[in-house]
Amino acid sequence: MTTGTPSLRAKARPADRIFAGSTIVAGSLILAALAAVAVFLVAQSIPALVADPAELKGSPSSFWAYVGPLAFGTVWAALLALIMALPLSLGIALFISHYAPRRVAQGLGYVIDLLAAVPSVVFGLWGIKVLAPAVTPLYGWLVDNLGWIPLFAPPVSGTGRTILTVAIVLAVMIIPIITAITREVFLQTPVLHEEAALALGATRWEMIQMAVLPFGRPGIISAAMLGLGRPSARPWWSPWCSRPRPSSRSCSRVRRTPRPSPATSP
Repeated sequence: MTTGTPSLRAKARPADRIFAGSTIVAGSLILAALAAVAVFLVAQSIPALVADPAELKGSPSSFWAYVGPLAFGTVWAALLALIMALPLSLGIALFISHYAPRRVAQGLGYVIDLLAAVPSVVFGLWGIKVLAPAVTPLYGWLVDNLGWIPLFAPPVSGTGRTILTVAIVLAVMIIPIITAITREVFLQTPVLHEEAALALGATRWEMIQMAVLPFGRPGIISAAMLGLGRPSARPWWSPWCSRPRPSSRSCSRVRRTPRPSPATSP
């Protein structure tokens, strides 16, 4: 007569049951909240999707003709910002994680984390008050010397509030976020992989190419997507480009005409 081996089970303690139940409840509440937000947004957008074009601001031909330029401007500015920010963020993260001394890396890490916590409106105000007036002469030089390129085609903006300025502000805004995430990802690279690459005769940069970057590729993609979350949200730069203009020019092409002062304007 053979007897079966009794199954071994860990003794369930009340604290384990409470913790498991609380995690399930918390996860369910988060999913329910996200589903409620999705339902609310869809329900609120239905009137705009089926509205008569005559009821929309500016009397566009259709709803998509009204939303299309706004969506394109947001995506275009976010893409330009990502092109400028991602290489700089990766370089800073690699310097902090593999090149800088420990004390310097620790201080730079604190600074990066603090910059990532700065509100978006601060960057927007800096772009409006400081960056836009400062880059206006640069835009004039670009139009005079590189006007044959479509991106720098005339007329030049007289205020500096262009899509390129917005992209620069967005790049400054998302660099700390991407840097903080990729730095932590690079620090999680297995030390044995790095030591193996160095033992095979690789230089430090070759070790980064063979061990660090392949290991951190998913983290780099995730950091880029999280960085895009800021410019893809509510356009904090909308006051730059949402003012009614006499013509259908885009935000990046504004006539160089003097603005009337508030005292003389009707």
